[in-house]
Amino acid sequence: MAKKQGFNPYLPSWEYIPDGEPYVFEGRVYVYGSHDRFNGHAFCLNDYACWSAPEDNLADWRYEGVIYRTTDDPLNPEGSMCLYAPDVTVGPDGRYYLYYVLDKVPVVSVAVCDKPGGKYEFYGYVRYADGTRLGEREGDEPQFDPAVLTEGGKTYLYTGFCGYGDRSRHGAMATVLGPDMLTIVEEPVFVAPSQPYSKGSGFEGYEFFEAPSIRKRGDIYYLIYSSISMHELCYATSKHPTKDFKYQGVIVSNCDLHIDTYKPANMPMYYGGNNHGSIAQIKGEWYIFYHRHTNGTAFCRQGCIERIEFRGDGTIPQVEITSCGPNGGPLEGRGEYPAYLACHLFCKEQEMYTGGFGPMGAWMDSRFPKITQDGRDGDEEIGYIANMTDSATAGFKYFACKGVNRIKIMVRGYCQGEFEVKTSWDGPALGRIPVGFTNVWKEYATEVAIPDGVQALYLTYTGNGSASLASFTLE
Repeated sequence: MAKKQGFNPYLPSWEYIPDGEPYVFEGRVYVYGSHDRFNGHAFCLNDYACWSAPEDNLADWRYEGVIYRTTDDPLNPEGSMCLYAPDVTVGPDGRYYLYYVLDKVPVVSVAVCDKPGGKYEFYGYVRYADGTRLGEREGDEPQFDPAVLTEGGKTYLYTGFCGYGDRSRHGAMATVLGPDMLTIVEEPVFVAPSQPYSKGSGFEGYEFFEAPSIRKRGDIYYLIYSSISMHELCYATSKHPTKDFKYQGVIVSNCDLHIDTYKPANMPMYYGGNNHGSIAQIKGEWYIFYHRHTNGTAFCRQGCIERIEFRGDGTIPQVEITSCGPNGGPLEGRGEYPAYLACHLFCKEQEMYTGGFGPMGAWMDSRFPKITQDGRDGDEEIGYIANMTDSATAGFKYFACKGVNRIKIMVRGYCQGEFEVKTSWDGPALGRIPVGFTNVWKEYATEVAIPDGVQALYLTYTGNGSASLASFTLE
């Protein structure tokens, strides 16, 4: 039986788990993140849910279930606060500790479980030796987006949220906890500056915004974080967990900004927004986990994966966003693929950010295509691309093509035009597929000669009305 291929997003198209923190426990890759709601009006409206996959197959994800509910925290008995991005570490006692922050309080909560994907139970709040909760002592800055790394009897806790120009927030903080996983033994220090305090730091232009994550490779600590631009995951390194971090670069941008190998560096190829994730070594290879935005809003985010490399000096070159990151290489240039795998999505009206971050409000307007689904949150409906008006382009990377001479697409909508088939976003049309008005999904096809080798695929709609694209088939 052929091994299932790995796609981005790596979870089912009806699942919305951003802020992914990946770990290998007991031979499986577990991902811990917040949990968005399809068509939700805010971030992180659902309970924490966990998925895992075998180390040797990042295409075979298993639902572990809800591991923690919004009402499990004593501060949130009515569930009126959301569970923001969490992180997990293994304590000195071998148990799994889940660190998180609710969206209306400045403190860090902790839950614990005997299994990585089991039901976590509330454990306590991070606190000073006198019992005062971190974030509530005079002079404390509010806690946000906790990241944790345990070494021996110490756990290093990284937190922070720093909006552009906010002089009340100084940067990412590092706090050291004792073996009980709650009590502070070394008070918070700042390890990466916010924008108002970055002059002369080396972080200028890439200052800390949110989403700290911490990893160690060899003797180097990697602090991964979202910069003030939001769409990019940057990193800084040090040989000490609480000082001397030096900015190093961007690992990934969820709109592929800065990449100049196939486009201008400042051209966004997807509708970006906030980003959160981390790196993990899986079966000898390193990957970056990050998220993308769907449904024309910031509130329906999905996890993606790309393989990364380390240079000899420990630095990480920025990677492209692709449709095939978990696959370890290009997808087979044969068969049917769902349109929600698009890693590029844009139109003639260039826009870097999805709804919720720019001047258009919480939702992108009718000029822009979007990846969405039918049904309600939790319905296992396969995603598709909606609102493809004239010039809307969906890009898919990459396919190992050989002898491809025909392409079929599934389309519906009030449209009258054609889809151009290309292998580069600005390249010539290798074929055109006429489409027309239809209320149901209808198949259209054309003969086309896709060059042999590893290729990208771009489908551009030209014409009147608005088309939805469900899938394409390479033959």
